[in-house]
Amino acid sequence: MNLPSDLFAAEAQLLAAVLAAFNKKPKGRWSAEIRFEGLRIMPVALRLWQQLANSSIGANLLFPDAGACALAKRDAPDAAAFCSTLLDWQRGQLNGNPTNKTEQQESPLILVAPGPPDYASVEEICTNHSGAVLLLNGRLEDAAIGIGSVARLRRKGFLATWQNAYCLQPLLEAALLHAFPHEWQLFKQSEAGFLALASFEQKPAAEELDAALGQGFLAIDRFLKDLS
Repeated sequence: MNLPSDLFAAEAQLLAAVLAAFNKKPKGRWSAEIRFEGLRIMPVALRLWQQLANSSIGANLLFPDAGACALAKRDAPDAAAFCSTLLDWQRGQLNGNPTNKTEQQESPLILVAPGPPDYASVEEICTNHSGAVLLLNGRLEDAAIGIGSVARLRRKGFLATWQNAYCLQPLLEAALLHAFPHEWQLFKQSEAGFLALASFEQKPAAEELDAALGQGFLAIDRFLKDLS
């Protein structure tokens, strides 16, 4: 697997990884991350929705707030009937979605960039949904909770049920890539560009990255945790 040269190449990898993930576990909980600085995730989500639709997969897009949902409907009229807020989905208000209740429960959900305040809603939606769920650029862990008992319970419980489908994460003069079903790959920047340096079966911890790159990562440990 090569490091993508631009966003559209990354999106092509993302689509292939999501399709492979949904095929492997049609009822699984999957995460996907593209962590370019300044990236607007909504256009990525809308293009992914369209690409899945072209592959005969009718997904529903769920947004954390009404403003983001309204913008998505404006920018992608074809997807408007499949856009909802987390709260509206919980309430069963599908904003004119033409599918019936059974199909709604089995069709994939794409949760677009929910944050820590959305943790309870995301957990409830996933608990009551029988189809696949894709968490796109989500950050459900709350730094305010820290390392307390609540955080430990969450990591061992709901957060532990997710598998990564795709990850493209920039590091200091390096990059981390994962595209299901392939291994995680670490690339290091050189005069010849980004070269593959190491591979891992699971997402590497900061210490593993430190060992592979041969440089101190303690200064960016917090950065890595924020992106996990």
